[in-house]
This record gives sequence, structure tokens and C-alpha cells, in this order.
Amino acid sequence: MRKIFLLISFVLWLFSAAAQTDQDSAWIRDNYTKLEQYIPMRDGIKLFTSIYIPNDRSEKHPFLLMRTPYSCAPYGKEFSNRVLKSHWKYYARENYIIVVQDVRGRWMSEGEFVDVRPFNKNKTGTEIDEASDTYDAVDWLVKNIEGNNGNVGVFGISYPGFYATMAAASHHPAIKAVSPQAPVTDWFIGDDFHHNGAFFQMDGFSFYSGFGKPRPKPTTVGSPGYQFTTRDNYKFYLEHTLPDLMKLMKDSVAFWKDLYARPNYDDWWKARNARNAMYNIKPAMLTVGGLFDAEDCWGAWNLYKAIEKQNPGINNRVVIGPWSHGQWGGNDGTALGNIRFGSNTSQWYQNNIEVPFFNYYLKGKGELPKIAEATVFFSGENQWRKLDQWPPAGNGRDIYLDANGWLSWNRPGARNSFTEYTSDPAHPVPYTEDVHFQRTTEYMTDDQRFANRRPDVLTFQTDVLEEDLTLAGVVSANLKVVISSTDADFVVKVIDVFPDDFQYPGTSAGARRSSAGPYPMGGYQMLVRGEIMRGKFRNSFEIPEPFKPGKIETVKFDLPDIAHTFKKGHRLMIQIQSSWFPLADRNPQQFMNIYEATAKDFQKANVRIYHDAANASSIYLPITRL
Repeated sequence: MRKIFLLISFVLWLFSAAAQTDQDSAWIRDNYTKLEQYIPMRDGIKLFTSIYIPNDRSEKHPFLLMRTPYSCAPYGKEFSNRVLKSHWKYYARENYIIVVQDVRGRWMSEGEFVDVRPFNKNKTGTEIDEASDTYDAVDWLVKNIEGNNGNVGVFGISYPGFYATMAAASHHPAIKAVSPQAPVTDWFIGDDFHHNGAFFQMDGFSFYSGFGKPRPKPTTVGSPGYQFTTRDNYKFYLEHTLPDLMKLMKDSVAFWKDLYARPNYDDWWKARNARNAMYNIKPAMLTVGGLFDAEDCWGAWNLYKAIEKQNPGINNRVVIGPWSHGQWGGNDGTALGNIRFGSNTSQWYQNNIEVPFFNYYLKGKGELPKIAEATVFFSGENQWRKLDQWPPAGNGRDIYLDANGWLSWNRPGARNSFTEYTSDPAHPVPYTEDVHFQRTTEYMTDDQRFANRRPDVLTFQTDVLEEDLTLAGVVSANLKVVISSTDADFVVKVIDVFPDDFQYPGTSAGARRSSAGPYPMGGYQMLVRGEIMRGKFRNSFEIPEPFKPGKIETVKFDLPDIAHTFKKGHRLMIQIQSSWFPLADRNPQQFMNIYEATAKDFQKANVRIYHDAANASSIYLPITRL
């Protein structure tokens, strides 16, 4: 009976939410006017811009701007669903002038598009970059749109987050508040298309096969991506090497060719590091990201840290919630995959952080927002924490890999102790258990029991924890390894092992179901953080080095920041493997340019992870007490 009552309540809530959305949309259409405008840049190129202007004339209004490569559609009289149905409707209720602009060379804007166009701090005359385009757009808006109060805020998620970052570097005095969200920051080191030099082929190919196609002239029609012949992405990428993917692109995508031509972290990649522009920042900054962002859980953390380091004392804040890519901008932040968070974290963020942030700095509304330096959601305990610094103070320490699959706080004392496995590129370790086509968002919290059962995945775990263990900050892997070949990848996963009798209270909502019933959460091995390191870059991303077969070497690398509490009664687990497929491309396990590797180049490698007194492999854990 209780289940029936809960189901009826949920259905009624859905109808209520839909009705409210319809009312909001009708109000916005009645109270706003849409203007489409070409705005000139300093070099004469004009950028297509949609401007939603409130009809209210009782006061002057601020601008909220998003610059995007993904189109400001719909073109014409129709209003964008961003304005009507997303949390942007809150800004419409506040009578913001909402502006969306196609960036240079995309959709209806003129000019040439350049991916993550490098910032030029020494621009002169008519030289341009994305910061100057933002400056010119803002300058035109404040001078030409009637009824504005001269204040501009800029925000954007993902690629638009990069453009928001560049807005902060534009130094236009009207820009008072900027919020880069899941921003593209460094495509070689940590976000989107490379992680520590390993190529994230699945995201890269599916995205650039459509997005990267040339657009000779302004258009309202996007390009279709590659038409896959199988819906099994593991099978597809196993059958297609990187040279094969290049052929499928048909030599038409400039960025794809650049990527293949630059396998190491050279000056071309470094110029596309958005942190280079983060000096002398004047606007109030609010960087936002997701703990479980499958596309980029690295960029927000590291952009915030760069702004903080390079601009001591400025108004700079970070918010990280338990979200997938952009989930904070949606209606539901209660769960991801099988993991529940105990509340609607997305709506909490919108109402308590983002809207008050812009209202204060752009409208002078309310008191100074009580937004902490770092507002971070800690999964595991499901609590928001307001911190005066990130990472918080703590007593981080190493935990050591030990024989028989144990993790120990004590350095091992054995001699010549190691655990080994064979990494076979013909049978790479999948990143998730399911067969699917699109890369999932849920893999960031997926159950890792499937990987634990494979002979090419090493597992080390603690005893049952006798008290809560909270981690806040960067986890670092320090592995002592021997491989039988000249190169290999290393994947380290930090996992929360739930008690065998664990179950969520109430119904199974938020957990995957099958004909066998709700997903079994007892003994769940929740991926908290995972990262890959391309072994040849262990000493330098600029100059790769081969391994010497049979020689003990150190592979040390950082995982993206973590904010998680392992509850009393749980276990901490570490898994180590040498493939994470097809999320990351396969390493042929010989020292070579992997973008040129064909099927005959792939070979097995025997991998030993040492855990003895002389060669102790460890994981640094940023332990804190909050």
C-alpha cells in the first residue's frame, strides 16, 4: 500500500512540475521580446546574437550572457527552451536581459572557428581571441540595448564554460560576475579528450565526427556525426585502431588532424591551456563542477586553483556537487545511476548559490551572498560542506598495497613481494559492465564488481572501517612497477565497498531495475574516483620515455580531486589495471606513436606491482576531519 501511495505522489508531483513549467513559459513569452542581432567585432567580423529583452521598464536590467559553439537556436521568432524550461527561467522572472551568442565561425556567425582558441595577452590593433570577442560583444550590448543597468554576468557549461573563462580575461569593466561551469581547461592533461596523455577516443570520435566538420558559410543546420553500424561501442573500437578512425573522419576535421599530429604535450597544446589567461582577474568568480562529471571532473577544480594561485585575494569561489556533466543546471540532482544523494542537489544549488550570486553582483539585490570559498558536496555522507579553503586542512597519509590483496597503513616489510597480471590489448578491461553504444554518465559511480572478477585487475582493500574516513583533495598514486614491454597504461580506481546488507530505505527509486528486481546494493563497489596514466609520460608529458623491460620503475600521478566519506562499516578498495576500454584508447604496450599503431603492433604485457620494503607501492589519501 505504501508503494502505491508513493507512486501516486510521484505522478502528481510530475504533473504539478509540468504545469508550473507551462505557466512559466507562457509568462516569459508574454513578458519578453526576442531580438536577433549581428554584433560587429574589432576586425569587422559579425557574430550572430539572440537577445531576450524584458518588457518591464520600471527599472534598468542586467545582462546574462552565454557564448556558445552549440548554437543559439531556435533562429527566428521562437524562444529557446533554455529560457523557457531550464533554470534560466529564474533569471527571466528577475527580468534579466538574456543573451546567447554563436561564437566566431559557428552556426550563424561569420569568421573562422578555432577550437579552444589560444588567449593572446599581447593583442594589438584588430588582433582577436575569444576574450576580445567577448569584450566587443559586451561593449556593443551595454551601448546599444536600451534599459540596461551596465552590469554583465557571463556563464556557460562545458565548452561555453571555456568562453566564460575567456570573458573573465577580457577585462571589460561591465563584466561584474563570471561563472565557468565544467569548463574546458586543458584537453591534454585532464579534461574531455586526454587524461594524463591517454586519448579518450570514444568521446573524441563521436563528438568531432559531427562537431568538427567544416562550415564554409553561416548556417542554421548542424552536421551529422559518423553513422555507426553497431550499437556495441566495445566491439566498434576494438575493431578500429586510431589510424582506422582517422580514415573514417575522411580528412575533413582540422582539429582531429592536429590532435593526431601532436601526440605529446607540446607548445600547441600548452597554448590551449585556459589557465594561461587567468591573471589580473577582476569579476567575482564562481567556478562550478560535478564530482561525477564523466566528460570533465578535472577542469573546474583546476581552473579554480589556477585563479586562486594567480590572483591572490580576489573574489573567487568554487562549488562542486554530486553531479554528472551539467546536472546542476537540470531539474533533478537526487541520484546518479544507482547512487542516491538524499536531496535534490541541483535545485538547492540553483536557489542558494547561482541565482543569488548573479543577483547580488549584477542587481545589487540582497546581502552579500553567504557563499563559502568552497561549497562541496561530500558523497558517502551526502552532506554539503561550506569550507574556507580547498582542499581543507587535514592529515593526509599514504596507504600501502600489501600482499594477498590488502591495504595497510604500515609500510610493508617483505622482500621481493609483488602481484602481477597480464594485460592483453585484444581483451581490454571494459570501463563498465553493460553493453551499450553511447558513453554512459553513470559509469562514474558504477558498481566495480564486474572488474573485480577479472584476472587482469588487481584488487586491494582495507578491513571493515571502524570509523568514518573522509577524503578531500587530490589522491596520488605512487606505483612501483615492472613490465615486460616498453610501455603500458596504469588505471587506479578508488572504490567504496558497501556492507553486504546495505540497502537504501524506502522504494528502489534511483536504482536500476530489471526483471529480477532492484539492483542489489549489498556489497556494491562504488567507483568514487578513477584515472588513467599513459606510462611513457611518467617522467614528462613533453618527452615520453620507454620502459626498460624487467626494471623496477616508478609511475606516479594524481587523480582528480575527491570529496567522499567512507562510512563506518564500509571498506576502502583500490583497483589497478592497464586498460579502461573503450573510454581510453588501447596502448599497444610498446613504445611508439600510438596514433600510428595498427593491429599488428598490439602485444601482451606482463605487469608486476611491487609491495615490499624496498619498493612499496602506495596511494596518498587526503584525509580530513570536518
